[in-house]
Amino acid sequence: MNSEAFPDKVIVTAIRNIILVVGARPNFMKVAPVVRQLRRYPEMFRTKLIHTGQHYDADMSDVFFEELDLPKPDRFLGVGSGSHAEQTGKVMIAFERVCIEERPDLVIVVGDVNSTMACAITAKKLCVPVAHVEAGLRSRDWTMPEEINRVVTDSICDLLFTPSHDANENLLREGVAPDRIHFVGNVMIDCLLQQLPKARHRATLKRIGLEKHNYAMLTLHRPSNVDDSKVLTDIVTTTIELSKKLPVVWPIHPRSRKNLENYGLLSQLKSNKELKLLNPLGYLDMLSLSRSARVIITDSGGLQEEATVLGVPCITLRDNTERPVTVEAGANKVVGNQPDKIRAALLAVLDGVKQQIRVPELWDGNASTRIANVLMARRERSFAILNNGRGVVSKS
Repeated sequence: MNSEAFPDKVIVTAIRNIILVVGARPNFMKVAPVVRQLRRYPEMFRTKLIHTGQHYDADMSDVFFEELDLPKPDRFLGVGSGSHAEQTGKVMIAFERVCIEERPDLVIVVGDVNSTMACAITAKKLCVPVAHVEAGLRSRDWTMPEEINRVVTDSICDLLFTPSHDANENLLREGVAPDRIHFVGNVMIDCLLQQLPKARHRATLKRIGLEKHNYAMLTLHRPSNVDDSKVLTDIVTTTIELSKKLPVVWPIHPRSRKNLENYGLLSQLKSNKELKLLNPLGYLDMLSLSRSARVIITDSGGLQEEATVLGVPCITLRDNTERPVTVEAGANKVVGNQPDKIRAALLAVLDGVKQQIRVPELWDGNASTRIANVLMARRERSFAILNNGRGVVSKS
């Protein structure tokens, strides 16, 4: 639309063409419910799903599209791996072409990976409105690339969809206008509750040789835990100790496996019969393992949230979390990566010390519905401006 044709009018673009962006495995569970909800209203919204290819292989990507009933991406950008700067630059260059060709009315980004920030910046430079799903989370740990991605993305987005009250407070503290903030709940939980019936009927535990509520599940992928040989060695030693009291299942992230091999630790783990080492799993198998675990040990943000809703104690091997609501809910204990603190937290779980877990507000499976409602209301306001003669709205 050419704004010069209407020099005395406010130009308002009604939301019709929407691009949703995924870049890495954590994004898939967040975008799936939103895509499903928006596609219920084809008369209002035309959606296109763009996969940047920031993380891509069949084990870590394709299976998630199949299990979550996500449509095949309309475009796959194939940016691949690289340094943070290299990867961000590749995404921006490729996504700029997409925006120019597709002319979206809105770009929706999710989570906190490099693709999230890169696509938000690219769209804003082209004057395309951007919405951020899972906005406002803060760890205040500037050594984490994800924290930089979160802060930058939130600072430029037009719509900020938050999962918890602390996220709202973070944004307000940073000077974000209240009318940009929408507390909608947690889309990850939408996905979990939608897929839980399928996970219940999977034979995952039988296939692996586990008994319900009689094993610990471990996941690791953050550089602070897997890139330092001493830290990783200490975690492995502690895990082997735990396995003597409780079997441990460990779906190993490619980054972790590479470093376990490099540091000569993989052979120690493989020789332990009570330690079950797995390749990366699809969402349904992971959900099946999570829901039946005695305890989850992780450095993943998403698993902290899932454990809270599933009612499974979670021990987070980090010094901080951008999801303090999981700690307040009584599900999560943030202990860092020092062996003594890990052992103490594990012993508390094994000794039967239980804390009541409270599911946070609006983690009810309807976050994507609320997002769609906000977008529909915004669309209606645009048409109201047109009807009042104060603007020009594009319906196409």
